[in-house]
Amino acid sequence: MQISQVRLKGFRNFKDATINFTRKSLIIGCNEVGKSNLLYALRILLDGSLSLADLEPQDSDFYVYEAINHIEILIVFDEVCEDCVLAKLREHVSDEGRMYLAYRATRDPDSGRKSYKLLVGHRIDALTEIDTRFYLRVLNLKFMGSKRDLASYIQRERRYLLQDAKDRREDEDIVRDNETLGEIETKLVGVNESVAALSYVNKATDDLNSELRELSIQNASQEVVFDTGASDPSLFVDNLRLASRVGDKTLAIGGDGRNNQIQLALWTARNRNEIEPEEEPLEVNIFCIEEPEAHLHPHQQRKLANYLSDTLQAQVFITTHSPQIACEFSPDSIIRLYNNGPDTLAAGNGINPFTEKAFIEFGYRLSIIPAEAFFSHLVLLVEGPSEELFYKALADKIGVDLDRLNISILMVDGIGFQPYISLLHSLRIDYVVRTDNDIFKVPKQEAYRLAGVQRGVEVYRTFSEKDDEFEALLQQCESKLEGFSAPQPPPENLEAAKGIIQMLEKFDIFVAGVDLENDLHSALGKITSEFFGVTENAEIVQQMQRRKATSMFAFLREHSDALSCLEDDLLAKPLLRCKQIMEARL
Repeated sequence: MQISQVRLKGFRNFKDATINFTRKSLIIGCNEVGKSNLLYALRILLDGSLSLADLEPQDSDFYVYEAINHIEILIVFDEVCEDCVLAKLREHVSDEGRMYLAYRATRDPDSGRKSYKLLVGHRIDALTEIDTRFYLRVLNLKFMGSKRDLASYIQRERRYLLQDAKDRREDEDIVRDNETLGEIETKLVGVNESVAALSYVNKATDDLNSELRELSIQNASQEVVFDTGASDPSLFVDNLRLASRVGDKTLAIGGDGRNNQIQLALWTARNRNEIEPEEEPLEVNIFCIEEPEAHLHPHQQRKLANYLSDTLQAQVFITTHSPQIACEFSPDSIIRLYNNGPDTLAAGNGINPFTEKAFIEFGYRLSIIPAEAFFSHLVLLVEGPSEELFYKALADKIGVDLDRLNISILMVDGIGFQPYISLLHSLRIDYVVRTDNDIFKVPKQEAYRLAGVQRGVEVYRTFSEKDDEFEALLQQCESKLEGFSAPQPPPENLEAAKGIIQMLEKFDIFVAGVDLENDLHSALGKITSEFFGVTENAEIVQQMQRRKATSMFAFLREHSDALSCLEDDLLAKPLLRCKQIMEARL
């Protein structure tokens, strides 16, 4: 089951709004537009942590801009089929699997007296009043606000990690654990090592660490473990605490960003462990998360967006101010709240008003922010937008997780690599360069030069330490990079260029076979020919180059899956080198 729609009337800054939701919904909008108010409306009906006293309407809950004395919060559920829900609410669910929950509040305009009631039903015109939120036994909203005590949450949740691991032990594990506990009762020396020998303590954080490693490469070098400072054996196990292990050192977990990741990872690990895949759930959970990007840098924000969308086994509502998170959600899952005069509405009632093409083009332009590179560990520099589109798509298809590895792809909008490299160099950010193998005419001469190879050599000379072997090769071959009389270099010039290109790769400078379009057509000739509807190689490349970014965008939308076969191709070498550099840091 899932919430498909919410209708708000007279509630805070919502005079009359209808908002449609998907399984994973991202709620965006400016400050004070009502994102938190929307989530609170859901919480009134679905959050068991709110008491009955919290449900009593306050003056501030009524529409603020007019004297409206009625509130209605109506939640529409569709696809209600879970046995646990039907056992409690079958009579309120339609044959089509639809159910309505409502909260209605009134305020007497003269006395100011306020009251509320709860209603449920399978038809909007035939709702039944109920005395309590009895449905919370099987239907729960779990809320994580933007202001949260992460440390306290984590310390409370540690008990569930241990209990879950205990419950999953085999008989031989239990016997072995009992023997170990006996040793702990009589021996305090090396007490941390003894507790670590308990299978359920040792294994309790496996799921958590697995989730954290998926979030960031930085988490691969450290583990979250249970530790204790207790000296009394009777309290030893009960007082275990979560800590962060780096090598052989154990540190207290304290950073808000890491705590944020741990809390979400705990949610996911617990959600996975509560039931086996073949079992029916005992309850249905819905997650509402405010500003999950807090304290996380851009790569982690994007990875977190995918993590929340793909991993949490429940309906998820997220509010955010992060463009890094927004650009990772599909257009039909983004809900933009905006002010229509004093009122708050959802664009398109939550159904994205943009055409997909317009949305993607807008998001694409927004995403070109060179400052992203400041947060990177490594930057792949490419010439233009078509290369940026291509290498991001290629990375996805050949298993190079850019965000996990903290790699950015940055276009220099031409061939002016040096200012970008100079900046990255001064910030001590690693880079890999990918440039075309251009052949240009020498000005005022009837001669040509291998400009792309020369460009790579210039980058090497400006930013790399002098290499004797390369210098000897350049002394022998560099003169053959120019001076030939036709656009197609003679074989001896090509051979000299080939040796220099191979040596440039030692310094993370990659020169194309020709350029992106020619190289892609060379690798995927049948597919590019069918896509552009022509058979002549020159005409296909000409069409690809006519409007580079537009053509690449259109091609990738239809044939991005074909890129998976390019892992061993020249085109993939810059990406794979980026991956190699980052994984070597582990």
